[in-house]
Amino acid sequence: MNTPAAPEIVLIYARAANGAIGNRGDLPWRLPADLKRFKALTMGKPMVMGRKTFESLPGLLPGRRHIVLTRRERWDHEGAELAHDRDTALALARADNETGEIAVVGGAAIFDVFMPLAHRIELTQIHADYPGDTFMSEPGREWAEVAREDHGAEGDKPAFSFVTYRRRDPA
Repeated sequence: MNTPAAPEIVLIYARAANGAIGNRGDLPWRLPADLKRFKALTMGKPMVMGRKTFESLPGLLPGRRHIVLTRRERWDHEGAELAHDRDTALALARADNETGEIAVVGGAAIFDVFMPLAHRIELTQIHADYPGDTFMSEPGREWAEVAREDHGAEGDKPAFSFVTYRRRDPA
């Protein structure tokens, strides 16, 4: 009997050249191509996020499960599944998951919690500096770039790259 493989944990985020990923609870830029890619990467998948990230959304995103990891005991939102620790969030995300992926979508503290378990990073690298109050470092040496799609600047939109990283074998 074949046992299904555990779902792959994928970190999905956009990062400016100076490391900014957020500013005052929002993205510091408006990049329609990044939002379109985010939708494609998360559609039909469970998304794990922190409470602040959830509250920054315009509402529940259609076609995706919203699993919110928070320390707040009394937090509740219709349509969101609540977890108070990483293991509970993973158990929720694995339940009834036929996609083979768990999308971890932010913020920085949530990425830190899931980084050691992640298999892949889907990064939109923006080739400009932006003001921010939330930052992430570049992926470290444990990550290998396996795909890149570069896009030039257009009008007031900066140049950016869609970059896929996979965790290197520890050997």
